[in-house]
Amino acid sequence: MGYRILETDDIPGYLRERGHWDDVSDIRVREVSDGNMNRVFLASNSAGTRGLAVKQALPWVRVAGPSWPMSPERADAEARAYEQVARVAPDKIPAIHGYDGENYALVMEDMSDLEVLRTVLNEGAAYGPDTSRRIGEFVAQLSFATSDFGMPSADRKALIAACVSPELCKITEDVVLSEPYIEHEHNHWHPGLDGLAAEFRADARLRTEVADLRHVFMTSTQALLHGDLHTGSVMVGERGGAPVVRVFDPEFSFVGPIGFDLGLYWANVLVSQERARALGTLSDHGEQLRLSWEGFAAEFRRLWPTRVDTFFDDAYLDRFLDRVWAESLGFAGTEIVRRIIGFAHLTDLTTLPDPVPASRRALLLGRELIVRRTELPGPDDVRAVAAPLS
Repeated sequence: MGYRILETDDIPGYLRERGHWDDVSDIRVREVSDGNMNRVFLASNSAGTRGLAVKQALPWVRVAGPSWPMSPERADAEARAYEQVARVAPDKIPAIHGYDGENYALVMEDMSDLEVLRTVLNEGAAYGPDTSRRIGEFVAQLSFATSDFGMPSADRKALIAACVSPELCKITEDVVLSEPYIEHEHNHWHPGLDGLAAEFRADARLRTEVADLRHVFMTSTQALLHGDLHTGSVMVGERGGAPVVRVFDPEFSFVGPIGFDLGLYWANVLVSQERARALGTLSDHGEQLRLSWEGFAAEFRRLWPTRVDTFFDDAYLDRFLDRVWAESLGFAGTEIVRRIIGFAHLTDLTTLPDPVPASRRALLLGRELIVRRTELPGPDDVRAVAAPLS
């Protein structure tokens, strides 16, 4: 039939055609699309005992329509990423029931019983003891398995070729790693930040350090990444009395620097901390960067003895993790900056009664993480830098 854009009324028939649902007389469908890029539908029976989600990539940015075209082939990247993660960390992603490459549509587990982590945090709740640690483990499990440590060289080269994503990587190169530091039509910010935004654009050292990180992003092929790992790409909740963490939406997935995934998560962690500070609701926010790094490093070290190339010794592992740490800090800084004076802002800050003080603190911290990333050897050092800015 060829690619067709699915509507709510199409979903029952579509699920039956694909072999996912037999009795479509007892099915209810609602659209829950929320992000910028895709349409998402939830299907359930009348008793609420069965549910599936259908996510389809559109040939344009959803919020802009045909005026902003975007290849739906990004869904191929998402499906590939889920396939890779399912081999090493199936407990940390939604169950995938099928991928329709013709229509760029995924059928997956219904996670409507869970909540988006950003929403939970914005409502004033704490992270809980396991969330960030599990995110760190997720990054370690995916990155080790798809790196030169966990995968034979020939398989690695095939993975790199299969996961090239020039269109979506170009978005990151521009929106995250260059535009906020120049005059650009995409940039916008609160008027109370006019002076600081101008300082950032005039800061030659900052621009050079961002250029260095941009080049790392463009040239490093360490491992397969999620590519857009933030608090809006994590679902949390409980099932059977046990905490649940699910990472989703890896459509920006590509082979790149491991620190980019960690850095995006850390940026969101640090911004959520500034929101909580502004509202007087600080709880466990300050521990999350440390917990995620410890989860990542411990899991990477646990997997190290299984490496396929033992020429890489334990001393090299220490050096490698030090490099990942520093690059993660730098990418965290760039994500903070772009989320405040770049194209897409965070509701963590924009929904504050007065977003300027928290945004200013976050921007200054972002700059410090970028320019001093090699001078801050551990989480306690990051906390020490952040403290005077508060």
